[in-house]
Amino acid sequence: MLIYLDLETTGLEEADRICSLGLIVKKQDDYQADEEFIKPSRKIRPEAMAVHHITNEMVKEASSFDDAKVVARLQEFNSDENILVAHNISFDLAMLAKEGFFWKGGVIDTLKCSRHLIDEIDRFSLQFLRYELGLYRSEEKEAATLGLELKAHSALSDALHVRLLHQYLNAIVDDEKLMELTIEPVLIKKFVFGKYKDHYLEEVVMNDAGYLRWMLDQAIDEDLEYSIKHYLQHL
Repeated sequence: MLIYLDLETTGLEEADRICSLGLIVKKQDDYQADEEFIKPSRKIRPEAMAVHHITNEMVKEASSFDDAKVVARLQEFNSDENILVAHNISFDLAMLAKEGFFWKGGVIDTLKCSRHLIDEIDRFSLQFLRYELGLYRSEEKEAATLGLELKAHSALSDALHVRLLHQYLNAIVDDEKLMELTIEPVLIKKFVFGKYKDHYLEEVVMNDAGYLRWMLDQAIDEDLEYSIKHYLQHL
């Protein structure tokens, strides 16, 4: 069974927590969608509100994580024969772990798999891929089938886009291969942010290796860390 997941948080720092969770569960050819606000143990930061538009007033009367119905539904499917699918799943799993929830089944990270399988682009945010790959063309029909309202950066809308992206990737390889790719590091070739945006890492290591060494001390994702170490080793 496939479970598509997305969550929204109070921010991106260590102390931040989940404030919304969306699920789409695929059972054979049937899909069921669930979404719920969750009352977090800390206030939502303004910078997070600016992205997902969830305010502290909106979650004031919501259930805690442990009491949320959507969490109970996720726990219902938390077994080794099921597969959890999310974009940047390591972030989602870490946020769930802060709440004491640990996923037991297989995992597919559509972010990492897209980096592995789609060579012609170098930006892989979910919303970028939504438009770059034309996923938006079928989203209204899919949303109507599930009875959900599309809303930018809502957990359930993003879970729908994860499902559409997963279908795109499935046209290239099957789920077994996607699970393998999820745990394989990706060699990133080009920076998409910062001082050397749009420059190749191979070029930067030749001209400013110190910058790459500095980046290793920053909070970067595991693929970028792997890639920087790879290019530094070949100096």
